[in-house]
Amino acid sequence: MAIANIITTIDQNAQSFPQRICYEDQGQTYSYQALKATSDRVAAFLQAQDLPKGSPVVIYGGQTFAVIATFLGAVKAGHAYIPVDTHSPKERLIQINDVAHPGAVLEVESLPVTLKNTEVISAATLKAVRDDTTGPTAYDTSVSVTEDDNFYIIFTSGTTGVPKGVQISHANLLSYVNWTLSDFDLYPGIRALSQAPYSFDLSVMDLYPTLALGGTLVALPKEITDNFKDLFAALPNLKVNEWVSTPSFVEICLLEPSFAQAKYPDLTRFLFCGEELTQKTARELLKRFPDAEIYNTYGPTEATVAVTAVQITQETVEQYSRLPIGQAKPDTLIYAVDEHDQKVENNVNGELIIAGPSVSKGYLNNPEKTAKAFFTLDGQQAYRSGDLGFIDDQGMIFYRGRTDFQIKMHGYRIELEDVDQNLLQVSYVKQASTVPRYNDLHKVTQLVAYVVPNKNEFESDIKLTQAIKAELSQNVMEYMVPQRIIFKDNLPLTANGKVDRKTLIAEVNNS
Repeated sequence: MAIANIITTIDQNAQSFPQRICYEDQGQTYSYQALKATSDRVAAFLQAQDLPKGSPVVIYGGQTFAVIATFLGAVKAGHAYIPVDTHSPKERLIQINDVAHPGAVLEVESLPVTLKNTEVISAATLKAVRDDTTGPTAYDTSVSVTEDDNFYIIFTSGTTGVPKGVQISHANLLSYVNWTLSDFDLYPGIRALSQAPYSFDLSVMDLYPTLALGGTLVALPKEITDNFKDLFAALPNLKVNEWVSTPSFVEICLLEPSFAQAKYPDLTRFLFCGEELTQKTARELLKRFPDAEIYNTYGPTEATVAVTAVQITQETVEQYSRLPIGQAKPDTLIYAVDEHDQKVENNVNGELIIAGPSVSKGYLNNPEKTAKAFFTLDGQQAYRSGDLGFIDDQGMIFYRGRTDFQIKMHGYRIELEDVDQNLLQVSYVKQASTVPRYNDLHKVTQLVAYVVPNKNEFESDIKLTQAIKAELSQNVMEYMVPQRIIFKDNLPLTANGKVDRKTLIAEVNNS
């Protein structure tokens, strides 16, 4: 199936299946009829507020039905939304407000900080609007977000410490959603895990395809995922058909031996994005869930969630020690360039360039950074991803790290993620992240690996370190073997569920 408009498709589901459950949150359920009525009331209310025409609105809240209904209410009223999660630091909220100049901040939950020169619509006011079943629902549909209008703006971390707002239009989102509906074997009424925070664009992978299919979003909030006991108690009761997460999150779940097909008979789809899916994790998933389809995808926020995909099978893990990220979606061109912006041959590493209808128009209120990262190619918007990779003769794409995770040590150019991947092939290693140690002149003097080890019989960390280095050195050049290995019970994760390399870099350079 292909859809023409996100908003009207979701509303049509409400008219066709009014009592069908669209959202489930720890036993509490909400129907499509409730989603339409609540979002209509929010839209009518916002249009009565005399906000600047087309201005974005910040929506502050957690993983709840109220937040989803407010997202839809905003775009119905003609305003892109900027999702900010309740677990965001106060400083980030202030920075986003300073960059975005929003028409208003909508409190689904109360703000932890006072924002200057910004209209704030209080949590109490919004709740009253949502809950008033007799309140007005009529709004001017002619100004609803469509085509090249911004649908949402997600702020990502900037290299200077100031976050960048990635503008995603309705057309961008439509290109992405229609691809997922055609290529991922999803089906109407599907129950999808909704675990990623809504301020992280991975959440869009479950959010809009599921609502377009008249399916159910099954929320798994951070309060549960942060506590292993609560997490493993909650997971079997979710009864999801589709799993969307980062690889790091599923690796946590695989620590529980019962996380397998026998206990999760309904779980038949895994979709991964946000970071690299390792061969080791894929192999374990195929063993635990032999009947499930596993998809590895790739894409930056700037290109709307994901732009490549490949189904990972037993043959895939046997063929590749480092898994491919797939082929480009049909409406998208991906190629690799060298440092002079010249296209490289097949099977040669370069920076991946993405061009197509799901590529963002640029960063909100930041023309300088937009001009550096985006350009037009044959009438299509194109983006310099900062990701390294190559494309083989069959059009299969392989990720090989970040240009900003590339270091030089003793004259050698080293990809940190390349070292990580080789460490993960070592029999004693469960998880690994490699970071540079700098001297006072900001030159890299040492490679340090943080490792979560497998169970082993070594009597000391020194013996374990020697064994890891010996096995690693069989597969990599000597200069790529970390000089120091630090053992951990677990690696820190960002709020988005990725391994937090920046925290590890800070730790090793401040010790």
